[in-house]
Amino acid sequence: MLNNAALRWMNDLSAQGIFMTDAQLTIRAWNQWLEVRSGRTAAEMNGRNLLEAYPDLVERGLDRYYGDALAGQIRVLSQRLHHYLLPMPPQDDDSPFTLMQQSSRIAPLVDKDRVIGTITVIDDVTERITSEDQLVRLLGREQAARKEAETANRTKDEFLAIVSHELRTPLNAISGWVQILRQKTAESEFLAHGLEVVERNVKMQTKIIEDILDMSRIITGKLSLTVTRVDLPPVIEAALDAVRITAEAKEIRLEWAFDPDVGQVSGDPGRLEQVVLNLLSNAIKFSPRGGVVRVRLARDESHAEITVSDKGKGISKEFLPFVFERFRQADNTSTRQQSGLGLGLAIVHHLVEMHGGTVSAASEGEGKGATFTLRLPVVEGDDEGEPQVRSEGELPVNGAAPSPANGGDLSGEQDSKFKGVRVLIVDDDADARDMLGVVLSRFGAEVRKAASVQQALKILEDWRPHALVSDVGMPHEDGYSLIRKVRELEPEHGGLTPAIALTGYGRPEDRSQLLSAGYKVHMSKPVELIQLVDTIANLVGRDV
Repeated sequence: MLNNAALRWMNDLSAQGIFMTDAQLTIRAWNQWLEVRSGRTAAEMNGRNLLEAYPDLVERGLDRYYGDALAGQIRVLSQRLHHYLLPMPPQDDDSPFTLMQQSSRIAPLVDKDRVIGTITVIDDVTERITSEDQLVRLLGREQAARKEAETANRTKDEFLAIVSHELRTPLNAISGWVQILRQKTAESEFLAHGLEVVERNVKMQTKIIEDILDMSRIITGKLSLTVTRVDLPPVIEAALDAVRITAEAKEIRLEWAFDPDVGQVSGDPGRLEQVVLNLLSNAIKFSPRGGVVRVRLARDESHAEITVSDKGKGISKEFLPFVFERFRQADNTSTRQQSGLGLGLAIVHHLVEMHGGTVSAASEGEGKGATFTLRLPVVEGDDEGEPQVRSEGELPVNGAAPSPANGGDLSGEQDSKFKGVRVLIVDDDADARDMLGVVLSRFGAEVRKAASVQQALKILEDWRPHALVSDVGMPHEDGYSLIRKVRELEPEHGGLTPAIALTGYGRPEDRSQLLSAGYKVHMSKPVELIQLVDTIANLVGRDV
């Protein structure tokens, strides 16, 4: 049936498996490619019936393809449907044939317009299929990454829109009341109420900015803790005091219960207070008027456990897994009922993890309230030790100030005690210079103001201040340049003048850099003015 040249070609040159049968499906040719991969020699296979040698072809219904070939049709077997054409008898697990993926073509063997048998060509497509599968996986990952990026971009855009809204809202109230108070006809009761609104909205904006800065520190890995041993009841009580006015405004009752034998934890008391404060603020925000927010502190084996629960809006099952993700809010539409950036719980989660603890959220669904559980490892032993992180050379600043002198009174009625104190104010913003000048002058201080580093150095040539208050971000030369040049002066020329950096740069690394540059105190804007007066008094040794 086949000449010798054709057989030699099949055996020696083909990179495919080829075998031929006659019209009765008796194998008449079996090439070298098949010998190597099947483990069956041509001498063994020639003369055997294909369906007897491979009964599995009948079981899988592939014998019909050979019937079609004998009827003159060509059939192609997809490797994805059949994986292989010829099943092999039991052999070693590492047989190359059993691991091979095949693509097969079964065609009639024709001689003078008469079908005399079949020819089957088998390709090893394992490498191609592997590459295709890898390509499909890569495409799937690329599509998933693209979808994730699109989601991240959408979340970012939504967050920026929310930030814009949250910042503009208090600005609107501040701007509106400033316009009202500028009217000469403004009644005295408007004055008190308007100033209260302005102050409240300034604090609101400050909180928004602090949350954004904290999240920036978290993302960049620059959030640090000052770790010491902490009693949790005072931390929780401070947080409760901070939210009490907000709770009373909504007629929400605060209930708490503390286990006296909880013990101490290792942590940053300020950051732990921030954690509890965020959880309480969140519970109050989503509680209905007249509701109840409960705080419980208890010991659970080796952990202190703080739970904050409410019976408010609750959390849907769909959103619950994402409740601690940054920039995620259950409702981020323009019609949402609650304000906020969606950062508070993300900050809580990160701070708790930094303390070696865990925080979890539970809710039975929308309208059924929520419970947040915070667990922190209890420190055993009596050795209190030293804080692990310290900021050297700092006087109390925002968030850690002593009680203000005069109870916060800026009238300057005690100006005689501040008389003779000379203060140099350096700020490129005229309004900021004037505001600080007015306040310090009320306390009897002698004030000079400079709009640039060069002006400040010019003043220092013939005037010796007791204290220097400088902005940091200024055009041409900044506050760093100023303090370096001041420190280069001889002591009798003002080189040792105590300096306060009053700046909008509030990151811990900014504070460290400013203190290292030569400032004695770092204070973040917006500053409590009476606190600034107290700080200057501490620097110059005066009791205001």
